[in-house]
Amino acid sequence: MSFERELERFGPDAGAVTPSPSEAEAYTKRLATSHYENFPVLSVFVPKGLRQDFANIYAYCRWSDDLADEVGDRDRSLRLLDWWQAELEACYLGAPRHPVMVALSRTIEEFSIPRDPFVDLLGAFRRDQRQQRYATFEELRDYCRGSADPVGRLVLYLCRAFREETAALSDSVCTGLQLANFWQDVAIDIDKGRIYLPEEDRERFGVGESEIRDREFSDRFAALMAFEVERAEDWLRRGLPVADFLPTRLGIVVGGFARGGLAILRKVRGIGYNVLERRPKVTKWDLAGVLCRSVGSRVWRPARQPSDSTLGTMTCPSGSHDS
Repeated sequence: MSFERELERFGPDAGAVTPSPSEAEAYTKRLATSHYENFPVLSVFVPKGLRQDFANIYAYCRWSDDLADEVGDRDRSLRLLDWWQAELEACYLGAPRHPVMVALSRTIEEFSIPRDPFVDLLGAFRRDQRQQRYATFEELRDYCRGSADPVGRLVLYLCRAFREETAALSDSVCTGLQLANFWQDVAIDIDKGRIYLPEEDRERFGVGESEIRDREFSDRFAALMAFEVERAEDWLRRGLPVADFLPTRLGIVVGGFARGGLAILRKVRGIGYNVLERRPKVTKWDLAGVLCRSVGSRVWRPARQPSDSTLGTMTCPSGSHDS
């Protein structure tokens, strides 16, 4: 079903009757299982008792993303994102109306999830309507703080593992995964008018914006992408230990997402960085390898507990690789 049809059914002008909790949860589960993603959100390793909650979080993120990217009109997207935030506020006031919010309300209450991660995501999606270029990597990193890091923090709340230490590691994984997706989708993003490759990096390697728009692959572009891939790998690898602080099955899931990002980056490297002509895809065999590595690295180790002695290993990547 197209997103426009979803808006007709459940958008601000729909006048739909508020669904029951069971109807709402059935809706979010359908959303979570019907959309293609690089890595299925309802992994078999997610404990059965948490799968509905993962679906509820996913549905919120899916609607937020679609309001930003599937409407086709930036002004309308901004209005709809404001409406969506009003629906979120109604949810926190105990009066959810939209099926996603009805389902999400129980998850929010059960896991004591604050507003901030949900609101931060909407801020990033609003930013996408207004900003299509990034001058520096730090500016892009600031975007990732809103577009990617909140998702990992929501997962930590579902794992009952949210602490300052684990949040720092999770942020590193999520930023790395966001970067991996950017470098996988350079051609798709330019079709939307967006270039996430920072201007300072493009200037450093002598790659003009027109070359990206015109799909002009060159050694200079390959060198730029090699640099960006290495940086994204650094963020992912530094954050990967977050999996060790989670119960075994959840650690496998979270570690799998991080390793999935590394798999994307290997694919980018494998096509010689020519993401202007083709989009590198992660295959089922790649996912099987990700799963095996995640299981092997986590299943034989007990969960770790954050302590002062681990703080040094939980620092997000510094600028040492970004200059």
